[in-house]
Amino acid sequence: MKIQDSKILLIILIFGFLTACNSVRRVPKNAHLLTKTTIKVNDSTEESESVTNLIYQKPNSSIPYINFKTRLYLYNWARPNLDSILKAKIANNPKRTKRQIKFLSKKQFDQGQKMKLGINKWLKKTGEAPVIVNDTLSEKTIKRLENYYYNNGWFEVKADYETTRNDNQRAVVTYNINTGKPYLVDSLTTNITTPVIDSLYQSTLNKSLIKPNMQYRTNNFIDERDRITETLRNSGVYHFSQDNVLFKMDSMGKTKKVNVELYITEKPIRQEDTTRYEPFKIYKVKDVNIYTNSAFENKDKPITDSTLYNGFNIYSKEKLRYNSKMLTDAVFIKPNTLFRDKNKPLTSRRISNLKTFKYPKIDYVVNDADTTLTANVYLTPLKKFGLDFRAEASQSNIQTIGFSLNPSVLMRNVFKGAETLELSGIASIGASKDGSDEGDPFFDINEIGANLKLTIPRLFSPFNTSKIIPSSMFPSTNISLAATSQTNVGLDKQTATGAFNYRWFPNSKVTNSLDMFNIQFVKNLNTDNYFNVYESSFNTLNAIAVNSGYINAGEQLSFPEEAELFIENTINGTNSVSSDNLQTVNSINERKERLTEDNLILATNFSFTKDGRDNLYDNQFSIFRLKLELAGNVFSAASNILGLQKNNNDKYEMFNVAFSQYVKTELDYVKYWDLGSKNIIAIRTFFGIAIPYGNSTNIPFSKSFFGGGANDNRAWSAYNLGPGSTQSVNEFNEANMKIALSAENRFNLFGALNGAIFIDAGNIWNVLDDVKEDEATFTSIDSIKDIAIGSGFGLRYDFNFFILRGDIGFKTYDPSYGDSNRWFNDYNFSNATYNIGINYPF
Repeated sequence: MKIQDSKILLIILIFGFLTACNSVRRVPKNAHLLTKTTIKVNDSTEESESVTNLIYQKPNSSIPYINFKTRLYLYNWARPNLDSILKAKIANNPKRTKRQIKFLSKKQFDQGQKMKLGINKWLKKTGEAPVIVNDTLSEKTIKRLENYYYNNGWFEVKADYETTRNDNQRAVVTYNINTGKPYLVDSLTTNITTPVIDSLYQSTLNKSLIKPNMQYRTNNFIDERDRITETLRNSGVYHFSQDNVLFKMDSMGKTKKVNVELYITEKPIRQEDTTRYEPFKIYKVKDVNIYTNSAFENKDKPITDSTLYNGFNIYSKEKLRYNSKMLTDAVFIKPNTLFRDKNKPLTSRRISNLKTFKYPKIDYVVNDADTTLTANVYLTPLKKFGLDFRAEASQSNIQTIGFSLNPSVLMRNVFKGAETLELSGIASIGASKDGSDEGDPFFDINEIGANLKLTIPRLFSPFNTSKIIPSSMFPSTNISLAATSQTNVGLDKQTATGAFNYRWFPNSKVTNSLDMFNIQFVKNLNTDNYFNVYESSFNTLNAIAVNSGYINAGEQLSFPEEAELFIENTINGTNSVSSDNLQTVNSINERKERLTEDNLILATNFSFTKDGRDNLYDNQFSIFRLKLELAGNVFSAASNILGLQKNNNDKYEMFNVAFSQYVKTELDYVKYWDLGSKNIIAIRTFFGIAIPYGNSTNIPFSKSFFGGGANDNRAWSAYNLGPGSTQSVNEFNEANMKIALSAENRFNLFGALNGAIFIDAGNIWNVLDDVKEDEATFTSIDSIKDIAIGSGFGLRYDFNFFILRGDIGFKTYDPSYGDSNRWFNDYNFSNATYNIGINYPF
């Protein structure tokens, strides 16, 4: 009976879906659904977004490539006037309604009615009403198209439209445009009545956006007006505005030429019913006053403290508690200098970046008598201290339950120079899933740590760096120290880190960051737990022990004693195994030694980022990142100078730990193309390599590369790809060279739900280190054949402040299949990798 009911329900759903997929279901009689619009320009199809966006009516949105109109079908599924229909059913069938209420209860019956209305409302809201052909909107589109081409130099443009209505209530609209020949700028003359303005304009004439023989475009004249205004207002002309710039055009039809005359009027002065004009004047900033505590509650308090520093007047309504140099360095409006309009927003941004004051208020007082300005900068301090306290509960593959506390305190203006000091801590406890002893406490996982960070709003240096990196680049210094200790997590660790970092912004697109030093010390406390963490390595080792007769079938090596003894006997030849198994045991032992060794890293690194995005909603941009890191050279020089001896592994040690020495570089490039209608193509290319030398023969685990994961090759889980064509038997696979390539097409499905299809390619390899396994090593250009390829699709839901992302990746080309066929071996849902992430992968 249940099977029969399920079949009936399935048939009803299929019938309902097919009915909804009737595109014209909600199209009124004698009306037509718009299915396609085409723009023909001089008999050629025009598809550029700048032109197609001018159309008032476009067909209903659809999923790219398959032209499936999801939102239209959702709308068709909804019933118009459902509330009236439900009320009529109740009124016309009182006995049936009474039986339902008796069976369900009045409350459940009412909730059922509300649910039906709610679903119907959601279908209407999420869906999209059919686009009905409207000739009035087509005529408005014609006017808009003619205006567009006219403003781009085609003064003789002609346009019309043709609507083809079919018998199936569907229609196509074609817009035909004949542009004629474009008009060119023939000459540019000027009429500037103020001599000083004429002089300033002539001095920047080479930057003019209006050139002879260029095609006439209205936007070029708008941009030129803005350029002239910006130039003059940054050259001392305080009263100048865009309204003072006029262009007059004289077109000549026969020659298709336009003569342009530029008018820059004098300064208008309105007096009652008349307006008189006088020449513009150059203004200078005479005085700059900084008021340090201008909060509203202090408005009636008198000034009690003041000082004069480098020509700046600094006032306070209490004892002045800010360093004068810090305040004046943040203000780009300088006393006795030419007025420059750009200095006001620069000052506002710089003061906000200090994180000591709220967004400032800046006013100019005009002194027409001597053509000077007085700048008043009003500052409102933020609170001296800020407290934050966070708590969270979590669960993972390591622990059944865990709790953590993260308190922090923020102190502003610590040394009276707008320095910010932040002290934060972490304390957590958890219950492990595999407690070894019933007598152990329930909460057997713990971590405790602290982090101290000092931010200085300038380059903290014994040298004067202002000429190389001026304050207009918003420089800052970050000094941090941190220490953590954790037990019953992996190998257990004690970690201490410290960093001294400079950051500055040469322009709005570029960010530079320099770590003068970044030191990291990691000590593993529980290396005996290695084979408990890396279970795959242990299972492989145990299988070799069984096959070689070292232990009986069904038995397991105890660890660490028996496992380490088996490794030692196998390597020195006491226990005989095949050559392949000997190589595997060697690999397991090398990896174990590498992942259980303590690390001491002292590095210097520089990163460069050029981000072409104009704002968060820009979908046509590129990002380039470069990072270069050098580690161990200071310790190496100190070892040679101090005459330190090498350990048994031929490595120098500092603090009883062999320090790491390497060079590492990363190149990352991201490019977006906006195809319109929320359809975006995005690509990413990445290359990274870390080369050990001197005191190191390999790269520390924390500085190596891995493949796979939600933000990498999504057909493999994190750390599960590579190296090279190896079969990834370890839980955490890493190497010192990486190539990654990704391409993704993102498109809107309906509402806030977006879809994507993607292809990811890449892998990791060992190169120039102590790994000798051919399958894991990049030996020549022929190793490129080991690049893994994954493909798949995903959904993204846009919550505005973040994006929830789900991707399904399929192994398309798997290098771990060696010399056999590598294509589409596991291309199915059972072998797919399911990823959940926040925001886009790149």
